[in-house]
Amino acid sequence: MKTVLKLKWPIAIGLIILTAVLFIAAPDLAKQAEDAGSFQLLDSADSQKAAKMLEAAGEAEETLSLVYPLEKAADEVKKKEISATVKEIKDLSKTVTEVLDPFESEEMEDQLVSEDKKTVLVPITVDGTQDEIITLADQIKTEVLPKDQTIYMTGEAIINDDVNESAQEGLKKTELITVVLIFALLLIVFRSIVTPFVPLVAVGITYLLSQSFVAFFIDWFGFPVSNYTQIFLVAILFGLGTDYCILLLSRYKEELLAGHEVEEAIVNTYKTAGRTLFISALAVFIGFAAIGFADFPIFKSAVAVAVGIAVLMVILYTIVPLLMSVLKDKLFWPSKGAASHKDSKLWIAFSKVSVMRPLVSMLVVAVITIPLLLTYDNELSFNTVDEIDSSKESVKGLNLISEAFGEGDSLPVQVLLRKDSPIVKEGDVTYLEAIARDLEKVEGVKSVRTVTRPTGELLEDLYVDHQIALMADGLNEATDGLDEIGKGLGSVQGGLNQIGGQLPAGSAGGDGLRQAANGVEQINGQLAQIAGGLQQGMPAEQAAGGLNALSTELEKISSGIAGAASQVDQGGSQIGALSGGLKELSGGVKAAKDGLAEVSKGLNELAEMLNDMGDTKSVRDTGLFIPSGTLEKEEFKPVIDRYTFDKEKGILMEVILTENPYSREAISTVHDIKDTVKRSVIGTPFEDAELAFSGISSMNSDLDDISSADFTRTVTIMLVGLFIVLLILFRSAIMPLYMIGSLLLTYYTAVSITELIFVNGLGYDGISWAVPFFGFIMLIALGVDYSIFLLDRFREESIGGMKTKEALMHSMAKMGTVIITAAVILAGTFGAMVPSGVLSLVQIAMIVISGLLLYGLIILPLLIPAITVSFGRGVWWPFRG
Repeated sequence: MKTVLKLKWPIAIGLIILTAVLFIAAPDLAKQAEDAGSFQLLDSADSQKAAKMLEAAGEAEETLSLVYPLEKAADEVKKKEISATVKEIKDLSKTVTEVLDPFESEEMEDQLVSEDKKTVLVPITVDGTQDEIITLADQIKTEVLPKDQTIYMTGEAIINDDVNESAQEGLKKTELITVVLIFALLLIVFRSIVTPFVPLVAVGITYLLSQSFVAFFIDWFGFPVSNYTQIFLVAILFGLGTDYCILLLSRYKEELLAGHEVEEAIVNTYKTAGRTLFISALAVFIGFAAIGFADFPIFKSAVAVAVGIAVLMVILYTIVPLLMSVLKDKLFWPSKGAASHKDSKLWIAFSKVSVMRPLVSMLVVAVITIPLLLTYDNELSFNTVDEIDSSKESVKGLNLISEAFGEGDSLPVQVLLRKDSPIVKEGDVTYLEAIARDLEKVEGVKSVRTVTRPTGELLEDLYVDHQIALMADGLNEATDGLDEIGKGLGSVQGGLNQIGGQLPAGSAGGDGLRQAANGVEQINGQLAQIAGGLQQGMPAEQAAGGLNALSTELEKISSGIAGAASQVDQGGSQIGALSGGLKELSGGVKAAKDGLAEVSKGLNELAEMLNDMGDTKSVRDTGLFIPSGTLEKEEFKPVIDRYTFDKEKGILMEVILTENPYSREAISTVHDIKDTVKRSVIGTPFEDAELAFSGISSMNSDLDDISSADFTRTVTIMLVGLFIVLLILFRSAIMPLYMIGSLLLTYYTAVSITELIFVNGLGYDGISWAVPFFGFIMLIALGVDYSIFLLDRFREESIGGMKTKEALMHSMAKMGTVIITAAVILAGTFGAMVPSGVLSLVQIAMIVISGLLLYGLIILPLLIPAITVSFGRGVWWPFRG
């Protein structure tokens, strides 16, 4: 410290210049957090696989939704107005890839207009970066939508942007409130106008340096960052930095009051209080550094606090000694004695219970904490919308969609199946329906949309029994047609016999007409047999073959009749008049022949379709059949475009949920959906397809899985690290165990209180999913400081020769005020997060505030001394007894 004091000005000037240069040159940390996004999932997550699959196919699209709330059903004028808006948006930007017109067709109107006709939805498919999509949304609002109408715009990109905006607004509020609050608290503690500026200057430099370092680390090393990074830096650095400054300044004042010179007072301060602070900061540093072992980037983003702690220690050991030496005793002006902490009367009273009656003390703690712990249900919420104010347009739009179309319709779960070659084939696509039917059986699934059911209901034409019914109708029509042809040929036969009877014996053509009449009679008989055979189940292919043969015979008869007519015509005018009738009969035979050809063609198509059905395995497996060429038809193109991607190598299925897509129930349903799809594809053409699941519910499902696993792993690493540090510090294996145990008790009691307030009291679905992790890290890392303050003083007094009870009571008297003051200040800095309005930050603040106050006022003074006294000298096991 003497070297630091000698070089205080070069060090201070160097740090100030470094701070200024880095602050100017560093990237914008807020922009880095915004670019990183609200959700940063691992590449192994199903929703990330889906995103990469679509991105690789050039179809990483999102949907924005215009929501029209109407007082009455849209009339023709309103419909035309909305359709005109759709057209205008289509031409607005290259970011827009498709806009659905709700009034383009009846089918589209059924999907995009609510049942009561008072809500109209216009989906806008967009492809671009977050910034491009938000720019487009602003452009639509300012250039397209009428200013005199209420039209909401919502979508995942807009909601995420609102979350980021709320976080940044919350950060500005937190920074301002924190500074004002700390200044006020320091005025109360030190009763000095000058003293509060020392922590504010020291922590201010620390914050500016820390965020600059973190911003550079993000660019250089891919350091994790999120919306939580800056706010945690503010809350922890200002809170913890102020606590540390209070201890240093208090000890410095004591040294001055003891008559020491300024330099000696500073050196003594850092030999005593400085040692405690270094140990405490090391424990906090290890706590936050342990977060670096997390896999989840959002969790890892809190490791920035470890950087801040390291910088804080540099500033506390350089800038603060400089201010002490420059200001000297004027640092406490106009106060003279308030800075030194007096013995804590409250903790002295607590010590009489915890040290002298440890069992009673433990019972009191149990009575306070156990009832709260029994209420804890670990209910988590993944509803991003809760993070932002309900007055936001994106929230209003989403809520209106949920009310008008059903909660699940607004954000469906997407199932993606992809192969390396086209998979949209008639025989394969039918298996989608089998998968869809299995999905519909999952509890929580409302409907499924895909190629075979574009509106959520199966196309009836694809059912085999429906097609067989149509075939039966076709056979009946063929039989009826044959009957009609038979009647026509009967008339032809009668006409031939009549004309033949009018011709003189031996006249030209007479014999030919009689032969034609006999031939028609025979053909008619065979037609009757074929018609009867069809009714009895004769194969269509066999019937078509017989009809083709008869058609050939009819052609010969038609030619014979035409020849006879020519011969009759040459025989004289009286007889020649009959030739016109013969020509009509010839035309009738030809018409019958053409009719047979049509029936034969129909029977051949029927036979071909039956053969295809018989040869297609999917018919037996699924009960569905898509005739060859169906998917290539023009009317099927919109369906193929909507539910396929990557040049028909991938197929999309949309699963509509009955519950809110953000709810815990939706996450549970997604797990069932994943299991069902993986099971349903077995034995189908999609068995070897790559599977992925997208949508907000799928993303939340991944968040649930990843955050739970990361919480367990990271917390274990953190607690082991703290145990090792405390083991070395106290040279005891027992003391670290109950120190950590007391902090765990504090955390679970605090999170129980938070759950009671927000879930049972305010009606939220649960505690925000990231809150337990960050709440645990903050509370454990910060709370361990206070136990170190108390037990390190106890260690010193024990080494000095005091007995266990005496050392504890003396330590509690001396450290009580320090710890309570520090806890109140740190709780106050976290309290500054409450006005931010960001739900997760408010809940984290509630856990830390209730936890710190519970620890500083109840658990630390009642439970820790009681356990220590119960162990007696055994508390130092195994190093000394």
